[in-house]
Parts: sequence; structure tokens; C-alpha cells
Amino acid sequence: MKVNKTNAARLLDKAKIIYELIPYQVDESDLAATHVAEQLGENIEQVFKTLVLRGDKSGVFVCVIPGNMEVDLKAAAKISGNKSAEMIAMKELLPVTGYIRGGCSPIGMKKHFPTYFHETCLDFPYIYVSAGVRGIQIKINPADLIKFVSAKVGEIAM
Repeated sequence: MKVNKTNAARLLDKAKIIYELIPYQVDESDLAATHVAEQLGENIEQVFKTLVLRGDKSGVFVCVIPGNMEVDLKAAAKISGNKSAEMIAMKELLPVTGYIRGGCSPIGMKKHFPTYFHETCLDFPYIYVSAGVRGIQIKINPADLIKFVSAKVGEIAM
């Protein structure tokens, strides 16, 4: 199956970072990471979702967490230097990031936002994140991805 390069993939190519584009069947009624993991035949702990939040001090920031976890808003606020944080409204996702729900990648947003990965990503030789469109995941070494997006790693989910 021919997989078209996404903007996120082109950015990784430019940086000479090794990755794979992995297609999966999209179900518009089920955009959950658990569905993606099932489609990939992978462990849900290795399929990461990209969440966009707004802190009371820093503004927009990004959390990348395992698909079976929920973001810990208190921990996310703390690691990002905020007193409080909340998810941005769904209608803000496309204008703020350039991505839609189910296709939000930590790579290549409209502008660079502070990014935080859940520490368990380092337990694996590779993880999956969205390639920036529904139906394609990027399989990548987490350390390479963290370095590329200038992210920090911490306990941000439960």
C-alpha cells in the first residue's frame, strides 16, 4: 500500500531521523488510541496520543502520553510551569495546531509549543505517534523524537 508522505514525515526526513510510516484503518466513530493500537497489532502502551493544553501562565503546550492513560492536569501544569492547565477546546485544535482530532502530531504544528512526553516512552525501542493525518502513524525511536521536538520527559499522566 502506497503511503503518502505527511508534513511531519518530510520534517523528519529533512532532519535525517529514521522512522517508518505505518497506515491503519480509520473508523470515524472511534478515533481512540486503543482503536489505533488494535489496528496496528501493537501494545497500547507504545501508541501515544498528542494532547494540546493551555496553562494559566505559559499558554498552549503539548503532552504526548500512552494511549491507555489520561493526562494528569495537575502534573502537566506543574511540569510546564503553570498553576493550572486544561485541554483546549476541540474547535481550537485546527486553528492552533494545523491538525484535526485523531490526526494531531507532536511534529510540525503551526508553531513550536513546549512539549512534554510521558516518561514511559523511554521504556520502548520505538513508539507510535500520529503522522499528522488520520490513518497514518509514525513508528520512531522515542529518544530521537524527544530530541527533535525539544521535549521534556516527565510523569504527566495517570
